[in-house]
Amino acid sequence: MTTLPILAMLLALGPATVLAQAPAGAGDLRAALVLTGDPARGKAAFDVCLGCHRPNAAGRSDGTIPRLSGQHREVIIKQVADIRDGRRINPPMKPYVDPAEFTPQMLADIATWLQTRPIVGAIGKGPGSALDRGSELFARDCAACHGSSGEGVAAAFHPMVAAQHYGYLLRELGLIRDGGRGNSNPAMVQIVKAYTAADLEAVADHMSRLPAPKR
Repeated sequence: MTTLPILAMLLALGPATVLAQAPAGAGDLRAALVLTGDPARGKAAFDVCLGCHRPNAAGRSDGTIPRLSGQHREVIIKQVADIRDGRRINPPMKPYVDPAEFTPQMLADIATWLQTRPIVGAIGKGPGSALDRGSELFARDCAACHGSSGEGVAAAFHPMVAAQHYGYLLRELGLIRDGGRGNSNPAMVQIVKAYTAADLEAVADHMSRLPAPKR
């Protein structure tokens, strides 16, 4: 595929290189990435997130709230910073990460704690009717960035997609395809823009069933 050289290039970039190309408003992202996170402080600071993401950071199996437990620290930092700075469109969450109270150190602490959390609780799955198609699409289009087991690549800010709720994956894939997410990776937009609704459902179902990587 023509996108593979682009994906290989993105995988080769470390955080410093990626951030050098980030928008001017990415100061919080740069700041939080270089700070040492304290998981004990992060656990305490996560209290503001419990109502939606639940105490074990498992999210909700219906897909309305993503699982954050076990996710790469770098990915969490980038996504929160993008929401704060308006690069990722997420109006419900934006008030909770207001810069006046949610400092880069707090972000580093929470992200560090979340990365250490075990993946527990039920993971929402899809119908299971097109898993072969989902596996084919994932191997062809997704594994180069997200890893063959869906483990993600922290250095390139590619999230772990294994053991993520089907409903959340399906919604975000649709937003990426249709331009509603805001901070979508341009290479990924090119890949999924040709996906049908059935393709999105199949690959989301496959990813939700990938076992959580052992750390």
